[in-house]
Amino acid sequence: MAGEGEGPQESSAVGVVAKIEGQWRKAKEHAETYPYVWGSYVLVYGGIGVYLTYRWRKLRQTEDRVRVLQNRLRQLVDEEAAATRPAGSDAATPLSSSQPSSPRPHEESGPSVN
Repeated sequence: MAGEGEGPQESSAVGVVAKIEGQWRKAKEHAETYPYVWGSYVLVYGGIGVYLTYRWRKLRQTEDRVRVLQNRLRQLVDEEAAATRPAGSDAATPLSSSQPSSPRPHEESGPSVN
């Protein structure tokens, strides 16, 4: 007959689905029997989730502010270095070109681990 070779695979898939449905039914009955317990779960774990989301966003905003301040400080340092350079050395190589051409730590992509 057609499909006789598929018996063990189908029965194991049906067994898994039946087991999941049984667990779902059991949890649903428990939630209907003890609504205050499940309400407290939602309240506690939902509150923890909201708190963690708030802290995560605040951390990201702080990192963004620090990046802006670092860029502003870097620009001020570059402007100061350009202002203190002697007037006759315009043809000379700037200080930054004498350093290796590897990127500065602030120019690397990716999140900082600090």
